[in-house]
Amino acid sequence: MVHQYKLNGYNIVLDTASGSVHTVDEVAYDIIAMYKSHSQEDIVAEIMKKYGHLDDVNEGEIVECIEDIRSLEAAGKLFSTDMYESLATNYKNNSKVVKALCLHVAHTCNLNCSYCFASQGKYQGDRALMSFEVGKRALDFLMENSGTRRNLEVDFFGGEPSLNFDVVKRLVEYAREVEGARGKNFRFTYTTNGMILTDEMIEFLNKECHNVVLSLDGRKEVNDHFRVDYTGKGSYDTIVPNFKKLVDSRGGKGYYVRGTYTHNNVDFTNDIFHMADLGFTELSMEPVVCPPGDPYALTEEDLPKLFEQYEILAKEMIKRKREGRPFTFYHYMLDLKHGPCIYKRITGCGSGTEYMAVTPWGDLYPCHQFVGDDKYLLGNIFDGIKNTEVQDEFRSCNAYAREECKGCWAQLYCSGGCAANSYHATGSIGGVYKYGCELFKKRMECAVMLQIADNEE
Repeated sequence: MVHQYKLNGYNIVLDTASGSVHTVDEVAYDIIAMYKSHSQEDIVAEIMKKYGHLDDVNEGEIVECIEDIRSLEAAGKLFSTDMYESLATNYKNNSKVVKALCLHVAHTCNLNCSYCFASQGKYQGDRALMSFEVGKRALDFLMENSGTRRNLEVDFFGGEPSLNFDVVKRLVEYAREVEGARGKNFRFTYTTNGMILTDEMIEFLNKECHNVVLSLDGRKEVNDHFRVDYTGKGSYDTIVPNFKKLVDSRGGKGYYVRGTYTHNNVDFTNDIFHMADLGFTELSMEPVVCPPGDPYALTEEDLPKLFEQYEILAKEMIKRKREGRPFTFYHYMLDLKHGPCIYKRITGCGSGTEYMAVTPWGDLYPCHQFVGDDKYLLGNIFDGIKNTEVQDEFRSCNAYAREECKGCWAQLYCSGGCAANSYHATGSIGGVYKYGCELFKKRMECAVMLQIADNEE
C-alpha cells in the first residue's frame, strides 16, 4: 500500500510494506496517485492539462517519470506486496517466553490525580505494598519463564514506587546476585512522580536503572490542575527541582519526562516547549484515555486542534535542532533504516504473553492498565498462568487481527494498537480505539517528515 501526504513543504510517498519513503515534486506526486488507476495515456493527458504550462513539463518527461515508478515497483520499493500477514499468527503462537515484568511495588500514591487510570494507585482495590518475598518470587518467575533469553526487563511501578524504596533496592540487589549464575541480565526502569525523590534515591537510580520515567504535565498551571497531593496542593514546585537534579546527575541521558494532555490543554505543545526550556530534552506527552463523559476527555472537536499541535511540534523540533538546542519527542522516535524488526512491527508490545504486570500480592495481569479487572487475571507468580483462554486472546492480537485495520497504511507502525486502549474504548481488546488511531497516524506522518528533514541536514 502507498500512503501519500503533504507536510511542511514536503510531498511524501510512503510505501508501507517495504518501509520505503520517497520525497517527490508535485508532478511525480500526482503521477503516483494516478499510477494504479489510470492508463499511461490518461496520466500523460491529465498531467499535461494541469502542468503543461510549466517549461520543464512535457510528455517525454512524464513518460520518463512513469518508467521510474515502474522501476521502483519492480524493485519492491513502491506498491510493494505485503507478505507479512501469514506470519502474524505464527509469530505470536511460537513465542512462549516472558521477557519483561512490571512490578507494582506500591499500590498507593502520595498524589491524588483525578485522571489517574490506576485510581490514585489503588487499582480499584486496597492500598498495598509489595513485600520483598513477593518481589523475589516475581524475579524468579521471570527467570524461570524466559527460556534461553538472556536480557530481561523489569519496571518498578505504582502508584508511587518510592513509597516502597527499600524493597526496590533489595530486589535489585537480589537480581544482581543471581543473574550471572542463571545466565540472565536484568535491565531496570523506574517510574516516579518525584515527590519524595532524595539524593540517596537518585544515586541508586543512576547506578542501577537503565531508564527513569518522570511524571510532569508541563506548565505549572497545567500540571497543578490534576497532579495534586491529598490537600489539593500542586506538585510542580516540589518535583521540578528534584527532576532537574536527577537529570543533571545522569548527564541528561537515560530518562524521559512523561506528561498527559487532556481537553483542558489541547495546546499541549506549549507544555512540551516549557519542559524543553526547563532543560529536559527527552520528552513524551500522551493523550488522556478516559470515559467520554469526563470533563477532561478529548472530544471530536479537539482532533483538528491536536493535528495542528503535532505539526507545530515537528516544525519547532526542526527549528530548535538547527539552532543547536534539540530535544527528543518519544512518539516521533522512528528508525527508518535499522528497525524495529518485522517481528515487533507485527506483534506489538507483547502484553499478556511476553510482558505482564505483577500486583503487590503476586497476581499476574496482561499489563498495568488491566490490573484490578478480574476478567483479565491471568494467574499468579506462584502457580503460573491459569487463565490460558485470556492469554490466547492476547496472543491473537497483532497488526492484522482487526478487520477495521485491514488496508490501513499505519498498521505496521502501530502493530494493531494498544490492547488496553482498545478495551477501555470499546470493551474488547479486539476493538479499535478510533480516536487514538487518528492521533497515531498524525504522529507517524510527522515522525516520517522529521526523518526526511534530518536527512537533509
